[in-house]
Amino acid sequence: MAEEIEGEKKKSGLLKWIILAVLLLLLAGGGYYAYLKFFVAAPAETPPTAPAEGGEAPGHAEPAAEAPAKEEAHGEAASGHGGSDGHGGGKAAPAQSLVTVPTFVVNLSDPSGRRYLKLSMDLEVKGGPEAVQGSMSKIRDALLMLLSSKSVEELAGVEGKITLRKDVADRINQVLGKPVVLRVYFTDFVIQ
Repeated sequence: MAEEIEGEKKKSGLLKWIILAVLLLLLAGGGYYAYLKFFVAAPAETPPTAPAEGGEAPGHAEPAAEAPAKEEAHGEAASGHGGSDGHGGGKAAPAQSLVTVPTFVVNLSDPSGRRYLKLSMDLEVKGGPEAVQGSMSKIRDALLMLLSSKSVEELAGVEGKITLRKDVADRINQVLGKPVVLRVYFTDFVIQ
């Protein structure tokens, strides 16, 4: 009888170790999956670059709804690949790309001078990012002047942030001398 109890204890002890090993393997597999899913960026998720001459950027397809069909020289609609199908010499529409602007920390227009704005943003620009990146010092200067003139009350609501987006785009386009910035996306917005 004592031998049967010892045999059952050994079997249950062995079963516990097997269950523990299977659980550890499942946990390790789940951790590896989470690592691949959330921490390792896939190469296909890189921002689109300016298209090479005569083609689109790899992995970047323009939706057909955004680009209406244009008339070519023979009265045919654009074929969907920029209209450069050899008829009429149509130009490809410039690609859009995102440009990240370094973070701003600015004193707001406050009588006590104790209110700050921390702002990070991405700019959706027409064509390649070279025009914006080449003038980044001028853009940062113009944006520092714009942001430091704002008060907490002007930026507090949603309407204030929407107005600020428009003001930022207008100011950058003014600095560049042409309408390059299409949209402004705030990636970090903290008033303290």
